[in-house]
Amino acid sequence: MSTIPSYLQLASTIATTVVAKHAAKVDSDGDFPSEAIASLKRSDLLGLMSAPTVGGMGEGAPAAAQVVEIIARECASTAMVLCMHYCGTAVLESSGTEAMRRRAASGDALMTLAFSEAGSRSHFWAPVGTAETQGDGVHLYAHKSWVTAARHADYYVWSSKPSTALGLSTLWLVPRDAKGLDTGGSFDGLGLRGNDSLPVIATDVVVPADHRLGVDGGGFDLMMGVVLPLFNACSAGVSVGLMETAIARAVVHVSGTKHEHMDTSLSQLPTIRNHLARMKCSADAARCLWLDTLAAMVGNRPDTMLRVLECKAFAGDTANEVMDLAMRVCGGAAYRKDVGVERCFRDARAAGVMAPTTDVLYDFIGKAVCGMDLF
Repeated sequence: MSTIPSYLQLASTIATTVVAKHAAKVDSDGDFPSEAIASLKRSDLLGLMSAPTVGGMGEGAPAAAQVVEIIARECASTAMVLCMHYCGTAVLESSGTEAMRRRAASGDALMTLAFSEAGSRSHFWAPVGTAETQGDGVHLYAHKSWVTAARHADYYVWSSKPSTALGLSTLWLVPRDAKGLDTGGSFDGLGLRGNDSLPVIATDVVVPADHRLGVDGGGFDLMMGVVLPLFNACSAGVSVGLMETAIARAVVHVSGTKHEHMDTSLSQLPTIRNHLARMKCSADAARCLWLDTLAAMVGNRPDTMLRVLECKAFAGDTANEVMDLAMRVCGGAAYRKDVGVERCFRDARAAGVMAPTTDVLYDFIGKAVCGMDLF
Protein backbone atom coordinates (compact mmCIF):
# COMPACT_ATOMS: atom_id res chain seq x y z
CA MET A 1 0.00 0.00 0.00
CA SER A 2 1.46 3.36 -1.07
CA THR A 3 2.05 6.08 1.48
CA ILE A 4 1.32 9.70 0.68
CA PRO A 5 4.53 11.73 1.12
CA SER A 6 4.50 14.09 4.06
CA TYR A 7 4.99 17.15 1.86
CA LEU A 8 1.79 16.33 -0.05
CA GLN A 9 -0.09 15.86 3.20
CA LEU A 10 1.19 19.25 4.34
CA ALA A 11 0.18 20.87 1.06
CA SER A 12 -3.31 19.38 1.27
CA THR A 13 -3.81 20.65 4.82
CA ILE A 14 -2.65 24.16 3.95
CA ALA A 15 -4.77 24.18 0.79
CA THR A 16 -7.99 23.31 2.57
CA THR A 17 -7.47 25.31 5.76
CA VAL A 18 -5.58 28.43 4.67
CA VAL A 19 -5.54 28.80 0.89
CA ALA A 20 -9.27 28.06 0.51
CA LYS A 21 -10.14 30.51 3.28
CA HIS A 22 -8.60 33.46 1.44
CA ALA A 23 -9.08 32.40 -2.19
CA ALA A 24 -12.29 34.33 -2.87
CA LYS A 25 -10.88 37.60 -1.53
CA VAL A 26 -7.61 37.07 -3.39
CA ASP A 27 -9.67 36.87 -6.56
CA SER A 28 -12.30 39.53 -5.91
CA ASP A 29 -9.90 42.18 -4.57
CA GLY A 30 -6.78 41.20 -6.49
CA ASP A 31 -5.00 40.65 -3.17
CA PHE A 32 -1.63 38.96 -3.07
CA PRO A 33 -2.03 35.64 -1.17
CA SER A 34 0.18 36.70 1.73
CA GLU A 35 -1.48 34.43 4.31
CA ALA A 36 -1.09 31.37 2.10
CA ILE A 37 2.56 32.11 1.29
CA ALA A 38 3.27 32.70 4.99
CA SER A 39 1.71 29.34 5.82
CA LEU A 40 3.77 27.62 3.13
CA LYS A 41 6.87 29.22 4.62
CA ARG A 42 6.02 28.05 8.15
CA SER A 43 5.53 24.52 6.88
CA ASP A 44 8.94 24.60 5.14
CA LEU A 45 7.27 23.89 1.79
CA LEU A 46 8.99 26.92 0.24
CA GLY A 47 12.18 24.92 0.78
CA LEU A 48 10.80 21.81 -0.93
CA MET A 49 13.37 21.88 -3.76
CA SER A 50 16.33 23.15 -1.77
CA ALA A 51 19.00 20.65 -0.77
CA PRO A 52 19.03 19.29 2.80
CA THR A 53 22.54 20.72 3.20
CA VAL A 54 21.07 24.23 3.08
CA GLY A 55 17.96 23.42 5.11
CA GLY A 56 15.59 22.23 2.40
CA MET A 57 13.63 19.04 1.77
CA GLY A 58 15.71 17.95 -1.22
CA GLU A 59 12.78 17.08 -3.48
CA GLY A 60 12.74 17.44 -7.26
CA ALA A 61 10.53 18.88 -9.95
CA PRO A 62 7.86 16.13 -9.80
CA ALA A 63 7.29 16.79 -6.09
CA ALA A 64 7.04 20.53 -6.72
CA ALA A 65 4.52 20.03 -9.52
CA GLN A 66 2.33 17.85 -7.30
CA VAL A 67 2.36 20.42 -4.49
CA VAL A 68 1.44 23.16 -6.95
CA GLU A 69 -1.44 21.06 -8.29
CA ILE A 70 -2.86 20.59 -4.79
CA ILE A 71 -2.67 24.33 -4.06
CA ALA A 72 -4.24 25.16 -7.46
CA ARG A 73 -7.40 23.27 -6.55
CA GLU A 74 -8.17 26.07 -4.10
CA CYS A 75 -6.38 29.10 -5.56
CA ALA A 76 -4.55 29.26 -8.88
CA SER A 77 -3.01 32.64 -7.99
CA THR A 78 -1.27 31.13 -4.97
CA ALA A 79 -0.21 28.14 -7.05
CA MET A 80 1.44 30.33 -9.70
CA VAL A 81 3.33 32.37 -7.10
CA LEU A 82 4.58 29.07 -5.65
CA CYS A 83 5.46 27.78 -9.13
CA MET A 84 7.65 30.82 -9.78
CA HIS A 85 9.31 30.50 -6.39
CA TYR A 86 10.21 26.88 -7.14
CA CYS A 87 11.58 27.86 -10.56
CA GLY A 88 13.76 30.56 -9.03
CA THR A 89 14.89 28.21 -6.27
CA ALA A 90 15.85 25.57 -8.83
CA VAL A 91 18.13 28.05 -10.60
CA LEU A 92 19.73 28.96 -7.27
CA GLU A 93 20.27 25.29 -6.47
CA SER A 94 22.06 24.97 -9.79
CA SER A 95 24.11 28.15 -9.77
CA GLY A 96 23.58 30.25 -6.64
CA THR A 97 25.73 30.88 -3.58
CA GLU A 98 25.23 28.83 -0.44
CA ALA A 99 24.04 31.87 1.49
CA MET A 100 21.34 32.65 -1.06
CA ARG A 101 20.30 29.01 -1.28
CA ARG A 102 19.86 28.96 2.50
CA ARG A 103 17.62 32.03 2.38
CA ALA A 104 15.44 30.49 -0.30
CA ALA A 105 15.27 27.18 1.58
CA SER A 106 14.12 28.91 4.76
CA GLY A 107 11.45 30.87 2.93
CA ASP A 108 13.03 34.18 3.94
CA ALA A 109 13.57 34.95 0.27
CA LEU A 110 10.55 34.57 -2.01
CA MET A 111 11.83 34.01 -5.53
CA THR A 112 10.36 34.71 -8.95
CA LEU A 113 11.39 34.79 -12.61
CA ALA A 114 11.88 37.93 -14.70
CA PHE A 115 12.27 36.51 -18.21
CA SER A 116 9.54 37.72 -20.60
CA GLU A 117 10.23 41.07 -22.22
CA ALA A 118 8.24 43.54 -24.27
CA GLY A 119 10.82 43.31 -27.05
CA SER A 120 10.92 39.52 -27.50
CA ARG A 121 7.38 38.75 -26.30
CA SER A 122 6.77 35.04 -25.65
CA HIS A 123 10.28 34.11 -26.83
CA PHE A 124 11.45 34.30 -23.24
CA TRP A 125 14.75 32.59 -24.04
CA ALA A 126 15.94 35.58 -26.11
CA PRO A 127 16.00 38.72 -23.93
CA VAL A 128 16.76 42.08 -25.50
CA GLY A 129 17.64 43.74 -22.19
CA THR A 130 21.34 44.35 -21.67
CA ALA A 131 24.01 43.84 -19.01
CA GLU A 132 27.00 46.17 -19.10
CA THR A 133 30.06 45.36 -17.00
CA GLN A 134 31.62 48.43 -15.39
CA GLY A 135 33.94 49.05 -12.49
CA ASP A 136 31.23 49.17 -9.83
CA GLY A 137 29.36 46.06 -11.01
CA VAL A 138 26.96 45.06 -13.75
CA HIS A 139 24.43 47.60 -15.06
CA LEU A 140 21.10 46.14 -16.19
CA TYR A 141 18.61 47.72 -18.57
CA ALA A 142 15.36 46.00 -19.58
CA HIS A 143 11.60 46.21 -19.92
CA LYS A 144 10.19 43.01 -18.47
CA SER A 145 6.62 42.62 -19.65
CA TRP A 146 5.27 40.38 -16.87
CA VAL A 147 6.80 39.37 -13.55
CA THR A 148 4.72 37.28 -11.13
CA ALA A 149 4.81 38.54 -7.54
CA ALA A 150 6.57 41.63 -8.85
CA ARG A 151 6.02 43.71 -5.70
CA HIS A 152 6.24 40.83 -3.21
CA ALA A 153 9.12 38.61 -4.30
CA ASP A 154 12.41 39.36 -2.59
CA TYR A 155 14.56 38.41 -5.57
CA TYR A 156 14.16 38.12 -9.33
CA VAL A 157 16.02 35.58 -11.41
CA TRP A 158 16.68 38.05 -14.20
CA SER A 159 17.65 37.43 -17.82
CA SER A 160 19.68 39.69 -20.08
CA LYS A 161 21.85 39.53 -23.13
CA PRO A 162 25.35 38.31 -22.21
CA SER A 163 27.61 41.06 -20.91
CA THR A 164 30.71 40.00 -22.88
CA ALA A 165 30.35 36.37 -23.97
CA LEU A 166 28.57 34.86 -26.95
CA GLY A 167 25.17 33.26 -26.44
CA LEU A 168 21.52 34.24 -26.13
CA SER A 169 21.30 35.13 -22.46
CA THR A 170 22.80 35.38 -19.00
CA LEU A 171 20.94 35.07 -15.68
CA TRP A 172 21.36 37.31 -12.66
CA LEU A 173 20.02 37.51 -9.11
CA VAL A 174 18.40 40.92 -8.70
CA PRO A 175 16.94 42.19 -5.39
CA ARG A 176 13.43 43.58 -5.79
CA ASP A 177 14.40 46.75 -3.92
CA ALA A 178 17.40 47.49 -6.14
CA LYS A 179 17.71 51.13 -7.15
CA GLY A 180 16.48 51.72 -10.69
CA LEU A 181 13.71 49.12 -10.69
CA ASP A 182 10.20 50.38 -11.40
CA THR A 183 7.35 48.07 -10.41
CA GLY A 184 4.62 50.69 -10.37
CA GLY A 185 0.95 50.01 -11.03
CA SER A 186 -1.25 47.11 -10.04
CA PHE A 187 -2.57 43.99 -11.74
CA ASP A 188 -6.26 44.02 -12.63
CA GLY A 189 -6.66 41.09 -14.96
CA LEU A 190 -9.23 38.54 -16.06
CA GLY A 191 -7.84 35.67 -14.01
CA LEU A 192 -4.99 34.85 -11.63
CA ARG A 193 -5.92 38.15 -10.06
CA GLY A 194 -3.80 37.70 -6.95
CA ASN A 195 -0.50 36.84 -8.55
CA ASP A 196 0.72 40.48 -8.64
CA SER A 197 1.93 40.13 -12.22
CA LEU A 198 3.35 43.44 -13.42
CA PRO A 199 5.79 44.92 -15.90
CA VAL A 200 9.18 45.67 -14.34
CA ILE A 201 11.49 48.23 -15.89
CA ALA A 202 15.20 48.31 -15.09
CA THR A 203 16.98 51.61 -15.70
CA ASP A 204 20.65 51.33 -14.83
CA VAL A 205 20.18 48.75 -12.08
CA VAL A 206 23.56 47.84 -10.63
CA VAL A 207 24.22 44.38 -9.19
CA PRO A 208 27.54 42.90 -8.06
CA ALA A 209 29.32 40.73 -10.62
CA ASP A 210 28.98 37.73 -8.28
CA HIS A 211 25.17 37.94 -8.64
CA ARG A 212 25.53 36.25 -11.99
CA LEU A 213 23.90 32.82 -12.02
CA GLY A 214 25.97 30.43 -14.09
CA VAL A 215 28.42 31.49 -16.77
CA ASP A 216 28.07 34.55 -18.95
CA GLY A 217 26.12 33.47 -22.03
CA GLY A 218 24.89 30.32 -20.25
CA GLY A 219 21.40 31.52 -19.46
CA PHE A 220 19.81 29.60 -22.30
CA ASP A 221 21.04 26.28 -20.92
CA LEU A 222 19.65 27.08 -17.47
CA MET A 223 16.33 28.20 -18.95
CA MET A 224 15.91 25.07 -21.02
CA GLY A 225 17.55 22.53 -18.74
CA VAL A 226 16.35 23.74 -15.33
CA VAL A 227 13.46 26.18 -15.66
CA LEU A 228 11.44 24.94 -18.66
CA PRO A 229 10.82 21.36 -17.44
CA LEU A 230 9.87 22.55 -13.95
CA PHE A 231 7.72 25.45 -15.10
CA ASN A 232 5.82 23.35 -17.65
CA ALA A 233 5.21 20.56 -15.14
CA CYS A 234 3.96 23.04 -12.52
CA SER A 235 1.84 24.98 -15.02
CA ALA A 236 0.24 21.75 -16.19
CA GLY A 237 -0.37 20.93 -12.54
CA VAL A 238 -2.27 24.20 -12.14
CA SER A 239 -4.47 23.31 -15.12
CA VAL A 240 -5.07 19.80 -13.78
CA GLY A 241 -5.96 21.11 -10.33
CA LEU A 242 -8.38 23.65 -11.77
CA MET A 243 -10.14 20.92 -13.75
CA GLU A 244 -10.58 18.79 -10.65
CA THR A 245 -12.17 21.70 -8.83
CA ALA A 246 -14.44 22.73 -11.70
CA ILE A 247 -15.78 19.20 -12.08
CA ALA A 248 -16.39 18.83 -8.35
CA ARG A 249 -18.23 22.13 -8.16
CA ALA A 250 -20.29 21.38 -11.25
CA VAL A 251 -21.34 18.03 -9.77
CA VAL A 252 -22.37 19.69 -6.50
CA HIS A 253 -24.45 22.22 -8.41
CA VAL A 254 -26.29 19.81 -10.71
CA SER A 255 -26.88 17.30 -7.91
CA GLY A 256 -28.37 19.91 -5.61
CA THR A 257 -30.40 21.91 -8.13
CA LYS A 258 -33.90 20.75 -9.03
CA HIS A 259 -36.65 21.21 -11.53
CA GLU A 260 -39.19 21.57 -8.75
CA HIS A 261 -42.18 21.06 -11.01
CA MET A 262 -40.83 17.58 -11.83
CA ASP A 263 -39.01 16.94 -8.54
CA THR A 264 -35.86 15.95 -10.43
CA SER A 265 -32.30 17.19 -10.09
CA LEU A 266 -30.30 18.47 -13.04
CA SER A 267 -28.04 15.44 -12.71
CA GLN A 268 -30.94 13.25 -13.81
CA LEU A 269 -30.79 14.78 -17.28
CA PRO A 270 -28.82 12.59 -19.74
CA THR A 271 -27.42 15.66 -21.47
CA ILE A 272 -25.96 16.97 -18.21
CA ARG A 273 -24.43 13.60 -17.39
CA ASN A 274 -22.97 13.42 -20.90
CA HIS A 275 -21.23 16.76 -20.44
CA LEU A 276 -19.91 15.74 -17.03
CA ALA A 277 -18.60 12.49 -18.47
CA ARG A 278 -16.75 14.35 -21.22
CA MET A 279 -15.29 16.72 -18.64
CA LYS A 280 -14.10 13.82 -16.51
CA CYS A 281 -12.58 11.90 -19.44
CA SER A 282 -10.74 14.99 -20.65
CA ALA A 283 -9.45 15.87 -17.20
CA ASP A 284 -8.29 12.31 -16.60
CA ALA A 285 -6.48 12.26 -19.94
CA ALA A 286 -4.65 15.47 -19.04
CA ARG A 287 -3.79 14.10 -15.59
CA CYS A 288 -2.43 10.87 -17.09
CA LEU A 289 -0.17 12.77 -19.50
CA TRP A 290 0.98 15.04 -16.67
CA LEU A 291 1.75 12.10 -14.38
CA ASP A 292 3.59 10.34 -17.21
CA THR A 293 5.64 13.51 -17.68
CA LEU A 294 6.60 13.43 -14.01
CA ALA A 295 7.51 9.76 -14.33
CA ALA A 296 9.64 10.54 -17.38
CA MET A 297 11.45 13.24 -15.41
CA VAL A 298 12.14 10.87 -12.53
CA GLY A 299 13.38 8.14 -14.86
CA ASN A 300 15.27 10.51 -17.18
CA ARG A 301 13.53 8.83 -20.12
CA PRO A 302 14.51 9.65 -23.71
CA ASP A 303 11.07 11.18 -24.33
CA THR A 304 11.23 13.49 -21.30
CA MET A 305 11.52 16.77 -23.22
CA LEU A 306 8.70 15.81 -25.57
CA ARG A 307 6.48 15.05 -22.59
CA VAL A 308 7.50 18.34 -20.94
CA LEU A 309 6.40 20.23 -24.05
CA GLU A 310 3.19 18.24 -24.40
CA CYS A 311 1.95 18.38 -20.81
CA LYS A 312 1.58 22.17 -20.53
CA ALA A 313 0.03 22.58 -23.98
CA PHE A 314 -2.41 19.71 -23.59
CA ALA A 315 -3.38 20.46 -20.00
CA GLY A 316 -3.92 24.14 -20.79
CA ASP A 317 -6.08 23.51 -23.85
CA THR A 318 -7.99 20.72 -22.12
CA ALA A 319 -8.67 22.89 -19.09
CA ASN A 320 -10.29 25.51 -21.32
CA GLU A 321 -12.52 22.85 -22.88
CA VAL A 322 -13.49 21.50 -19.46
CA MET A 323 -14.22 25.00 -18.15
CA ASP A 324 -16.42 25.76 -21.15
CA LEU A 325 -18.44 22.64 -20.39
CA ALA A 326 -18.57 23.48 -16.68
CA MET A 327 -20.10 26.86 -17.48
CA ARG A 328 -22.54 25.18 -19.85
CA VAL A 329 -23.55 22.52 -17.34
CA CYS A 330 -24.18 25.05 -14.57
CA GLY A 331 -26.05 27.42 -16.87
CA GLY A 332 -26.85 30.89 -15.63
CA ALA A 333 -25.78 29.98 -12.10
CA ALA A 334 -22.23 29.49 -13.38
CA TYR A 335 -21.89 33.26 -13.69
CA ARG A 336 -22.43 33.69 -9.95
CA LYS A 337 -19.40 33.83 -7.70
CA ASP A 338 -20.84 31.47 -5.10
CA VAL A 339 -20.98 28.49 -7.46
CA GLY A 340 -17.22 28.75 -7.86
CA VAL A 341 -16.98 27.71 -11.50
CA GLU A 342 -16.44 31.08 -13.15
CA ARG A 343 -13.19 31.70 -11.22
CA CYS A 344 -11.82 28.41 -12.53
CA PHE A 345 -12.95 29.43 -16.01
CA ARG A 346 -11.04 32.73 -15.79
CA ASP A 347 -7.94 31.35 -14.12
CA ALA A 348 -7.57 28.53 -16.64
CA ARG A 349 -7.22 30.99 -19.53
CA ALA A 350 -3.81 32.18 -18.35
CA ALA A 351 -1.94 28.97 -19.21
CA GLY A 352 -2.28 29.55 -22.93
CA VAL A 353 -0.52 32.90 -22.89
CA MET A 354 2.17 32.26 -20.26
CA ALA A 355 5.45 31.67 -22.04
CA PRO A 356 6.12 29.22 -23.49
CA THR A 357 2.63 29.84 -24.88
CA THR A 358 0.45 27.01 -26.10
CA ASP A 359 1.00 28.01 -29.73
CA VAL A 360 4.78 28.08 -29.28
CA LEU A 361 4.67 24.69 -27.57
CA TYR A 362 2.69 23.12 -30.40
CA ASP A 363 5.29 24.45 -32.84
CA PHE A 364 8.05 22.89 -30.72
CA ILE A 365 6.14 19.60 -30.50
CA GLY A 366 5.66 19.59 -34.28
CA LYS A 367 9.37 20.18 -34.79
CA ALA A 368 10.20 17.35 -32.39
CA VAL A 369 7.83 14.98 -34.18
CA CYS A 370 9.49 15.89 -37.50
CA GLY A 371 12.96 15.41 -36.09
CA MET A 372 13.82 19.10 -36.42
CA ASP A 373 15.87 21.24 -34.04
CA LEU A 374 13.64 23.24 -31.70
CA PHE A 375 15.72 26.42 -32.00
